[in-house]
Amino acid sequence: MRRRKAKKIAILPDPKFNDVVVTKFVNNLMLSGKKSIAFRIFYDAIELINKKIEDQEGIDVWKKALENITPIVEVKSRRVGGATFQIPTPVRDERKASLAMKWLIGYSRKRNEKTMSQRLASEIIAASKEEGAAYKKKEDTTRMAEANKAFSHFRF
Repeated sequence: MRRRKAKKIAILPDPKFNDVVVTKFVNNLMLSGKKSIAFRIFYDAIELINKKIEDQEGIDVWKKALENITPIVEVKSRRVGGATFQIPTPVRDERKASLAMKWLIGYSRKRNEKTMSQRLASEIIAASKEEGAAYKKKEDTTRMAEANKAFSHFRF
């Protein structure tokens, strides 16, 4: 156990959209401390979304995509009397956002487009339309929690 609670580090908003959530997303996207490259990938993806979807703003499509793949419940393993049960638990707000970002970036990296910004743009568009691998992951998580609802009385 910790002695005290860890201090939250204040994250500065990004320069273009002036949004803290964008900076958190870029921090998750970043590899090997290359933040400027991560920002370039994100901004290029937003530009590609703007070109593909004319009637909506790219940042709004991205926010809708994050909202669509944000989980509400998840399952956690708990040993009770020699058996391991998958217990559905509600997700904390910070973890919700973190999981959504990680799923979106992870499944973007697995796509087959040529550049990372194209992959990210395609996955964002798919998630905003409630399709794609990241949205499927959210649905699978929700379905698993629904199937194990009988064990919810074991919640800690």
